[in-house]
Amino acid sequence: MNCIIIDDEAAARAVLKQLCSKMDNLHVIEEFDNAIEAIKFLNQQDIDLIFLDIHMPGFSGIDFVQTLKNPPNIVMTTSDTDFAIASYEYETIVDYLVKPILPERFEKCIQKVQNSHLTRPKKADLPDGENRVGEDLYINIDRRLIKLKYNEILLIEAKGDYINIKTETEEYLVHTTLKKILAKLPEEQFLQIHRSYIINFTKIIDIEDNSVLIEKNVIPISRSNRPELMRRLNLL
Repeated sequence: MNCIIIDDEAAARAVLKQLCSKMDNLHVIEEFDNAIEAIKFLNQQDIDLIFLDIHMPGFSGIDFVQTLKNPPNIVMTTSDTDFAIASYEYETIVDYLVKPILPERFEKCIQKVQNSHLTRPKKADLPDGENRVGEDLYINIDRRLIKLKYNEILLIEAKGDYINIKTETEEYLVHTTLKKILAKLPEEQFLQIHRSYIINFTKIIDIEDNSVLIEKNVIPISRSNRPELMRRLNLL
């Protein structure tokens, strides 16, 4: 099985690499000290197993798991036993190793991974925008139906019982909810990044800290929506 190690501590990566080297069926093909670099790698290469630290600065192991569309088997590694229950909420996480990792415990973990690897069904990707038709949307403004092309929409903001749709030239106040309009938009182009904002993903100019820039609009990114945003980025 080809695997990678993600841990911000060099000593922890070295220990895992040594443990893996003693297993004939494990091949460490890369190691990373941060999750972002690992995401870039996984966009280009398929692997069988990830050893993933939970506590990493800026982007936790759980955040990382949530970014993966079709994740391989994952083994969480940490010195904090409090995260064991949370990690098992994810089907892709097959085991949880507490540091310092004992060789006997590591061997049992790999046996568990092997069994999971043999029995786990492959998940087929659904086509993006499978249920979307056309390239435009009609909105009701003062009993008039106005056609908006998807590519014209920059962002949509919740305003109480209304939403404000911003285009490159106009703004439209529509009596509906973010949830309803999100269901009508092509998911490969639009993304909710905050409880009050949907953005046109293709219009992003810059991302810094916890906000994105679209034209002159600075839109906040919520913690819960950040993993999906990171997953969709075409990182170099």
